Amino acid sequence: MKTVDTPTLRIGYQELGEADGWPVILSHGFPYDVHAYAEVAPILAEAGARVIMPWLRGFGPTRFLSPRTMRSGQQAALGQDLVDLLDALGIERALLAGYDWGGLASCVATALWPERVSALISLASYDVIDVERLGHCVAPHLESVLWYQHLFQRERGRECLERHRRELCRLLWEQWSPSWRFDDATFARSADAFHTPDFVDVVIHSYRFAFGTEAGDPALEPLEARLRTRPKIVVPAVTLDGAEDPLKPGGTADQANMFAASHEHRTIAAGHNLPQEAPVAFADAVLTARRMAQEGSRPPA
Repeated sequence: MKTVDTPTLRIGYQELGEADGWPVILSHGFPYDVHAYAEVAPILAEAGARVIMPWLRGFGPTRFLSPRTMRSGQQAALGQDLVDLLDALGIERALLAGYDWGGLASCVATALWPERVSALISLASYDVIDVERLGHCVAPHLESVLWYQHLFQRERGRECLERHRRELCRLLWEQWSPSWRFDDATFARSADAFHTPDFVDVVIHSYRFAFGTEAGDPALEPLEARLRTRPKIVVPAVTLDGAEDPLKPGGTADQANMFAASHEHRTIAAGHNLPQEAPVAFADAVLTARRMAQEGSRPPA
């Protein structure tokens, strides 16, 4: 494990591959951690990548540098963290790949700072939150899947997450990946990352901001204003759906219009935790996006 300081965080991360390899940032989701990429990273390193897997704010060894910093979990904060990480590591451009919160962070960073991103790999396609839309209902069967987000809107939800974080998060693992049979050790390896001073605050704020029930960090409002315009993705992208992902029933292929560069969409036989359930397929998506970026940078014949 390594650490690097950004203006806001001391980010803990794992790294695999040669220091001069092509850089790729693999971002995990909630409630997961960097171990979601335990089988993806070696495949990419073997292909010449410098693989960097950060713990997101509120997770694992990543810590806020100041007690005065708002423990925000909003999308602009997650995207800014990725760009700050690139700055801290001296990386001008990288492939960004992620799912769940990590896909959100990767899409936000790509939408706002496309010059820093060579290609994007995202579960659930254009995974930028439309806060205004989330103020309205969805179909009842999907509302039931989002029970945890409704719970987190009230203080009893904060109390539940604080007291029962391992039980609650394990239940989400089971519900979101109905065909994945993981053992106790696999869950425990990631669940240790939930026992941090800021985990609960960041998680609760993330879902309250997304539902429009809690304000964001005022310093990030200019970025959120840009995200409300729904900027398109203008770098090569491979987007993914898990065929058994209950959070995205029917998939997200219909969001193809949000991608203005070369784009490929794939549906994989997996649930929500796609890189851990189908690591070879996820790694192949990264390698495909790299080839697309390389082809796009070549001068025409």
